[in-house]
Amino acid sequence: MFATELLLREFVTHDVQRYILAKPEGYTFTPGQALELAIDEPEWRTQARPFSLTNRVDDRVLELMIKSYGSHDGVTQHLARAKPGTKLLVSKPFDSFNYEGPGWFIAAGAGITPFLAIIRDLADRDELGQQKLIYSNKTGDDIIQQRELKAAFGENAHFVCTRESSPLCSHFGHVDEDFIREHIRDLDEEFYVCGPPAFTQQVKKTLRALGGNTRSMEFG
Repeated sequence: MFATELLLREFVTHDVQRYILAKPEGYTFTPGQALELAIDEPEWRTQARPFSLTNRVDDRVLELMIKSYGSHDGVTQHLARAKPGTKLLVSKPFDSFNYEGPGWFIAAGAGITPFLAIIRDLADRDELGQQKLIYSNKTGDDIIQQRELKAAFGENAHFVCTRESSPLCSHFGHVDEDFIREHIRDLDEEFYVCGPPAFTQQVKKTLRALGGNTRSMEFG
């Protein structure tokens, strides 16, 4: 594990915070990788949890975006109260999502976080092109990095709200079979799917039934 510390903590939505960490000397990663993080305190050192790296690989810091779950007083809740200067431990990076070519990024909630470093890298290299995004959330207030994603994907960004109609969402409803049939025509593209288990399993099932190939990860 590498020793580091918290430099900044700030909200990006009502229950998701951005954590900026000091970057250990020599620490490198590729877009789509994750790390395990532990709080460097006696009662927390053995409770490392995996989180996706969201920053660009050449940034001088590390960035994580983490959702806090109020149902239990675990690592994320303890992190949500951490102050700058808190000592942390991070593992070597490991593969989470591997980018295999142009296609669709399909996410729900905090499931967008494994894609952010990949999307930023592609945008910097002017390789987003005709790639597309479907991003589902309960409400407009739950959308992580909405402005950034809208700027990156333009008309190819489809924001879906499941519980309310919102000016931040282009669609009201669910990413179900009807939605997928309406918006996805070319099933030979790559499909990157990440979100809560029920969302991920349903989208994978629908795409496979239609003849698409998916790369997916369930996200708590």
